This record gives sequence, structure tokens and C-alpha cells, in this order.
Amino acid sequence: MTNMTLPRTLQLAVDARGVARITMNRPEVFNAFNELMIAELAQAVEQLSADAGVRLIVLAGAGKAFSAGADIQWMKRASEASQEENLQDARRFAKMLHLIADCPKPTLALVQGLALGGGVGLAAACDIALASADAKFAVSEARFGILPAVIGPYVVNAVGPRQARRLALTASRITAEQALAMGLLHEVVATAAELDAALERWVAELLLNGPLAQGEIKRLIAQLEVGPVTAEVRELTAQTISRVRMGEEARQGFAAFLAKQPAPWVPQAGDDATKN
Repeated sequence: MTNMTLPRTLQLAVDARGVARITMNRPEVFNAFNELMIAELAQAVEQLSADAGVRLIVLAGAGKAFSAGADIQWMKRASEASQEENLQDARRFAKMLHLIADCPKPTLALVQGLALGGGVGLAAACDIALASADAKFAVSEARFGILPAVIGPYVVNAVGPRQARRLALTASRITAEQALAMGLLHEVVATAAELDAALERWVAELLLNGPLAQGEIKRLIAQLEVGPVTAEVRELTAQTISRVRMGEEARQGFAAFLAKQPAPWVPQAGDDATKN
């Protein structure tokens, strides 16, 4: 893994398959994030995104909760700061979420216990979110007289505008099954102890696919909107596939399929030991 300053609020590990795991490590405050955690999450995701040896990134929380969102002491400091200081603070938070959502590698959130406010935003910014049945979710900002502004676009993208309004206006907690039904989650398992086994199923599927193709998928889908398939959209898709299928990864993928062999990016048996 690319060298980086040892974080104080996170645990980082990358296994031999290139599966990186970022664990938020402030269990005493239910992994609520402050200025330092935001900065360290941004640095970790940015450097892992640029590391060619990393295939995907898992975001988890230590202890009983995924993340209770913003640390109340951080919010108190922000309320006493100047407008310019608040703006810069919010921009750093927005950049961190963007780095997760814009990561060229698949990102997965593992949610247990609570995901509140910005914790919901973290899960929504990831490509795939898994949770245990005991997890509870709330877009809780209105309870403090503020709104889910920075996380709003990611929540809307995950569940749609009507459900996002419902979550933000009521600030009420919903169950993992309700979150699954509205699209915030992709799988719910019975207990937190089963999350890692569920994760391994998703990881196994993801590692079968070309890493460059996965980056292209994320870039293309980020440019598409629900609605008419215009001439511009048709041209974008035609240009993208014509470029990608001439690349080396596509040549290797087709050759491996025709030879009935694993593609070169597929991990071999035994490639699961932790490196970092």
C-alpha cells in the first residue's frame, strides 16, 4: 500500500487480493467523525484509490456502531466559528464524501448498530452497502436544527428524492429491512457476526471482473441520468465501449474466456493473507 501517515482515528489493512479495509476506530463515541477523522478518511480513500494494487475498498466501523455521524463537539465548535470557517469545514466534508463516491474502485459499506446523519451519508456514498438486521438508520440532522446538506445528494441518489425527503423531514429511525426496501442497502444478514461472510461473497464476485472495466462502469454511470436516451447519451456510450474494448484488459478478458482460463486479474487460491 502507498505510504501514508499512520492514522489516529482509523485502522487500515490490505490483503493479498487487494481488498482494502478502512475501519473507523472511535468506538467510544460510536465512530462519530470530527475534523481529524474526515481528513484521515479523505487521505486514506485518495491514496487507496491511486494504488494499483488495491482492487476494492471496504468501509467499516469498530465496536457496536457503524457511525453516529458528526461528533457533537465538532458541531458545537462549528456553530461558534465564523461563516468562512464553517464553509471551509463543510467543503472538507464534501470532498471526503466525493472521494468515496468517485473512487474508481468498488466501495462497500459494512453497517452494524447505528448509522445516523453523516453515517447514512457514508453508506450511501459507497457502491454497495450491507448491514446486520439490528442496524438502525436515521437522517437525523433536523433534530439539531440543521439539515443533511452535504450528504443530501448521496442519499437522493441511493433512495430517490421522495424517500430522501421523508427521511430528512422526519429524522426518524428506520430498520435495516426498511433501508433495504428503499434501496439504501443491498443485503441484510441476521447478525453482525455474519457481515464478514456476506462481504466475502460480494468480494468474490467483484474480483472476477476487470478492474479497469469497473472504473469505466463507475465513470459512465456517474454521467447517466434517468430520462430520455438522447443523441448525446448514445454517442457517449458508443465512444466509451469502442475505446474500452480496444484496451489490453479487454483483449486479456476475451482471450481468457475463449481459452476457458481465469482472466489474469482473478485472484489465485491462497491470495487472502493480510499484507498491512
